[in-house]
Amino acid sequence: MSDSTKLVRRIISTSAAGPVGGPYSQGVVIGQTLYLSGSIGLDPKTGKFAGETIQEQTRQALNNLGEVLKAAGASYKNVVKTNVFLQDMNDFAAMNEVYSEVFAERHPARSTVQVAALPRNAKVEIEGVAFLGDIQDE
Repeated sequence: MSDSTKLVRRIISTSAAGPVGGPYSQGVVIGQTLYLSGSIGLDPKTGKFAGETIQEQTRQALNNLGEVLKAAGASYKNVVKTNVFLQDMNDFAAMNEVYSEVFAERHPARSTVQVAALPRNAKVEIEGVAFLGDIQDE
């Protein structure tokens, strides 16, 4: 592979999103694409869940993702795809209510699935992909 076709990998890390709980990065940039690792609703200041409800945990998970986006020089407007993992699909409407506050317009593509378990018995985990260049909407 020639030097002109090599892409630089940049690791994104911020204490504002809380500590990483394993051998992974909070975010990885390749070219102009930012891959955001899954975030659960842990408050980075306390290391505890922001609350017991799906709304509180969703809001905190999205806040944590927002901090990683900010550390990469981006915002929620740069997000083009998310994956939402729910411990209980019956929480979909309540999660969606909070999610739609953050992604109020130009919603990213999204998948939402129920899983058997999440880290620390979280109710929700959200991961995403963002484009770091200028985006012009049609």
